[in-house]
Amino acid sequence: MKEGFFAASLAFALGLPLAAQAADLQRAEEIVGGRCFLCHGMEGEAASALYPRLAGQNADYIARQLGDFKSGRRKSETMAGMVDELTPEEMKSLGAFFQKKPATRSEAGDADLAGVGRYIFVKGNPFSGVAACVSCHGTKGHGTPQLPRLAGQQPLYLENQLKQFNTRERNNDNAVMHSIAAKLTELEVKAVSSYLSTLE
Repeated sequence: MKEGFFAASLAFALGLPLAAQAADLQRAEEIVGGRCFLCHGMEGEAASALYPRLAGQNADYIARQLGDFKSGRRKSETMAGMVDELTPEEMKSLGAFFQKKPATRSEAGDADLAGVGRYIFVKGNPFSGVAACVSCHGTKGHGTPQLPRLAGQQPLYLENQLKQFNTRERNNDNAVMHSIAAKLTELEVKAVSSYLSTLE
């Protein structure tokens, strides 16, 4: 009992995230090896451009998304089946497991397009009222425990999520994204997604 209290106190003193403090990484690895790796890879690198990279993603954010998939707040038939039997503790452990993995990034396929994306990311579009991405996701795109890390994410996945925010198909997250996505042009969606995928 004293050892457990000491470990928790040490984790708190070192400033470790709550999700990492209580994580059972061995159990998380078993779950990933049994189901998650099919789409997301064992290291969270993603098996296809359609699936999100989870490596380096914020642990609390992953746990919350898994909970939303389970409750139905975030719609996905595939993910609903994958998370159906997961406990809240296992979701936290999965978040901590993937957060520890080294994040990867993509090379810009079109430097000019990525340049437009950088402008949107840093300054937004004052002419159409699009807010700068950095205002919520940070100057490096690493997000917060509540907001996702966007740096290094698959560009096609980002495009699809922005479109889903625009159509309200995705409505489990911050409603601010609905108004932002609605103001983005097709070019801006592709540009900011391309740029974000190159960030480390």
